[in-house]
This record gives sequence, structure tokens and C-alpha cells, in this order.
Amino acid sequence: MLGELGLWRGGPLLTPEIARVAERLGYGTVWVGGSPASDLTQVEELLDATERITVATGIVNIWTAPAKDVAASFHGIEQAHPGRFVLGVGIGHRENQGDVYQRPYAALVDYLDVLDAEGVPVHRRMISALGPRTLRLAAERSAGTHPYMTTSAHTRFARSVIGAESLIAVEQRLVLDEDADAARATARRFLARYLSLTNYRRTLESHGSTASDLDDGATDAAVDALAPHGSADVLTAAVRAQQEAGADHVCVQFLSPREDPTRALEVLAEEYELGD
Repeated sequence: MLGELGLWRGGPLLTPEIARVAERLGYGTVWVGGSPASDLTQVEELLDATERITVATGIVNIWTAPAKDVAASFHGIEQAHPGRFVLGVGIGHRENQGDVYQRPYAALVDYLDVLDAEGVPVHRRMISALGPRTLRLAAERSAGTHPYMTTSAHTRFARSVIGAESLIAVEQRLVLDEDADAARATARRFLARYLSLTNYRRTLESHGSTASDLDDGATDAAVDALAPHGSADVLTAAVRAQQEAGADHVCVQFLSPREDPTRALEVLAEEYELGD
């Protein structure tokens, strides 16, 4: 369904042209990052522009995209492009949602109940899960989990919680740049916002990082762990580390996110021999 490798890219930056490049190179899935609207128009546009590649959402935000509307969009997409769409959903961040962010686990369960009632198949949806309770929910009520902003240590933990049968489709940040100072500067600009969000900080500190590792722009070691940089060999090793930790699918996000990812996609595809 997802393939071995995918491309994760923020929705406004993911164009049909980039999706076609990923498909041509042999990537299995393109992930629409951010919080796409419930009409899922961009998903349909990407599917219209391609022939085989899966399109997934990473993620539809349960607070901003009503479940009934999302289900209706799912069925419309399924009719036009059967078997090619995976619905990723999640609860987002308390800092972004304000007062609406109440009892998030219960709200997620309610959302899944509506998707069930509206006929969205369990095996065609995934849940962005970090902690054990939500990971277990992902295993029980979806095809698996789509963790974001984690490391292979968390992937190993997630596998221990969800078991062998559920999918782990993990996002992995990469910087194709052998200049360590420049690569870390690129990574720090990207990471700054995420390292201020409670759920990511809590997860990272539960799986190998300390607060001092992540404060004040993060140490070089922490930056390198979160956004490995270097040659094709280094990037490939980072992806393989996720796979060895238990990931079924690794969707790569190349930094800086506003740059054309074609060269980086080509490099990783060659290392993995995706087109062969």
C-alpha cells in the first residue's frame, strides 16, 4: 500500500510536478503534510496528476476537518482512484488549537467512530500517534501509525507497543549537505518551532534526549539525530536505522523544505535502487 519509501512535504509545497517525480523514481507514497481541509482537494489533484503512487495525508486535523466531511471526500476519491489514498488523521498540537483542545484522546476516539459509521475502512486510515495509549488505539482502529518528528528510538518503542501486524510509517528529516555548519543551520531553522511544542518535546525527552539537549537551538548532537546531514551514504544510513528499528515505511522530508527536492529524491532512489 505505501511502499518502502515515501516523500513527506508540506501541503502548499507539494505540487503535482513533484508527485510525478517521486512516482517516476519509484517512491511508493507522497504525504500531504500539514492540516489539509476536509474537502481533500489537493489529494485528488495529486492523484489526478499521477498513475500509481499512493497519496496519504500527514495529517488531517480532527479539530479542523469534520469527520463526516472527510469521510465523504474519502469516498469520492476512492471512486475516482480506487485503492490509492490513505487517510492519516491526528490531534495536532495544544499550542495551535487553544481552548478547543479538550480531552484529545476521547475526541480522537469519537472521530474514528464517525469514520466507522460513514464506512471509511480501518485498513485505509492511519493515526499520528506518539504515546502508548494512542499507539494502541492506532493498532486497534487503523492500519497503523504515522509518527512525526521522532527518532529511531521512538520507532523501536512504537513497534514494541503496536505489535508486529500494524504498520509504522515514520517521517524522517534529512539534509543533503556535507557542510556540517550549513546543514545544521538549515536544520535548526526548521526545528525551532517543533522543539517548542509540548508533545514533541515530551516524546523526545522520553526516548533519549534531555531538556538541555533540546534547549537554546539544541546541541549539535541533537540536531544531527533529528535531521541527519551529509552524503547519500549518511542519509541512507538514517533511513535504514528507522527500518531496522521497526518502520515498515519511511517518508523522507528534505530540508530546507522550500527547496526543490528532486536532486535529493534522485540520490536516495539511486541508493535504494527504487526504479529497478
